[in-house]
Amino acid sequence: MYIKNPMEIENKSMDIIDEVMGDTNFSEEEKIIAKRMIHTTGDFDYRNIIIFKNDFIGEAKKSILEKVTIFTDTKMAYTGINKPALEKAGCELKCYIDDERVFSLSKELGTTRSACAVDLAIQDGIDIFVIGNAPTALFRILELVKEGKANPRFVVGVPVGFVGAAESKEYLREFDIPSISTVGNKGGSNVAASIINALLYMVVGR
Repeated sequence: MYIKNPMEIENKSMDIIDEVMGDTNFSEEEKIIAKRMIHTTGDFDYRNIIIFKNDFIGEAKKSILEKVTIFTDTKMAYTGINKPALEKAGCELKCYIDDERVFSLSKELGTTRSACAVDLAIQDGIDIFVIGNAPTALFRILELVKEGKANPRFVVGVPVGFVGAAESKEYLREFDIPSISTVGNKGGSNVAASIINALLYMVVGR
């Protein structure tokens, strides 16, 4: 069937996804986020690998209502987050990956720009982190938490890849931080953006 209307296409997609969600134990709100992640990736396997911890949704919604600044590790995640919904919520996005200070710090410390971007975000008082690509960024956040230099309100930890991605997410789940993560190597900036969009839609609508 040829459907032209964008919202009708999305609704039809969500109905199809809903049909396979019967074998999950998600709460209604968790299911909304899981469905958005599946819709973004076209991958039904996500329903088996998503882990919510420490009242992630409750803390995230509360934070969004406080008009917070959110850190993203990539331009792709930054671009994928719905700007009208973000504006409606009065929230702001920051991505430091192209910041000159990040380039200098990365060269000086011999580490990734993604990890250095986290340091800058924390210096600027940001305490919400959305990681879709860089395990080093997630490891750095947790390193700083352990050192008592960071106290995130919540973390979206879904870096994708084969080197450090699964391990960084497993490490995140050891902390008492409100978080969402995926088991294994799946994830990505598009997935990270879809999670924030789902939360924004819950708080301010479409």
